[in-house]
Amino acid sequence: MPSESVVLAFDTSAAHCAAALLVGERIVVARTEDMGRGQAERLFPLLEEILSEAGKTWRDLTAIGVGVGPGNFTGIRISVSAARGLALALGIPAVGIDGFDARISVTPAGQIVAIPAPREQYYIRPEGAEPALVSHAEAALLGPLHTDVSALDLIRAIAVLAASRACATTTPPSPVYVRPADAAPSRDTAPVLLDQ
Repeated sequence: MPSESVVLAFDTSAAHCAAALLVGERIVVARTEDMGRGQAERLFPLLEEILSEAGKTWRDLTAIGVGVGPGNFTGIRISVSAARGLALALGIPAVGIDGFDARISVTPAGQIVAIPAPREQYYIRPEGAEPALVSHAEAALLGPLHTDVSALDLIRAIAVLAASRACATTTPPSPVYVRPADAAPSRDTAPVLLDQ
C-alpha cells in the first residue's frame, strides 16, 4: 500500500487534452495541449508521458480524477469512459469533478463561475440550483462573471479535488450534460435487434 496518494487527473471536456499527476499534496507534472479534435487518440499517450516523467507506473496510482463537464459531448465521453475503464482495471476509485467545482477554487470572490459554451452562451450553476445554459446577456444579469480559467489551472484543481474526495467516492463518474446533444436520432426505422 503506497504511503501517499498518487492521483492521475485528466480532462477533455473542451478544446484541450489536459492531465496532471498529484503525489501527496504536490502536483509533480501537469500538461495541457490545445486541440479541437483528436483527444481520443492523444489521451493515453499523454497519460503515459505524464507517468513516465514522474517516474510512476499505472500500478502506483491510488485514484483517478476526471473532468465530467459540462462541455463538449464527445470530449466528456472520452474522459469519463477512460476513467471508468482505468478504475476498473486498476481496482482504484475514479472521481468525477464537474467544471463548476473545479473552477471555484480559481475564481475571485464575488464573481460567478461561467463556463463558455457554443453560440455565445454560458453554463452556470446558481447557488442551490441545477446547472443551466444561458445567453451571455442572461449570465451578465447575475453579476460579474469569471469565464477565463486556463486548462492548466483547471486540471490542477481537478487533481486536488479528486484526491480530497477519493475516499468518499462510491459511484463511478458520469457526464454532466446541461444541454441536449446537437446530433439528432435517425429518422429511419430503428434496426432490428437479434437475440443471441
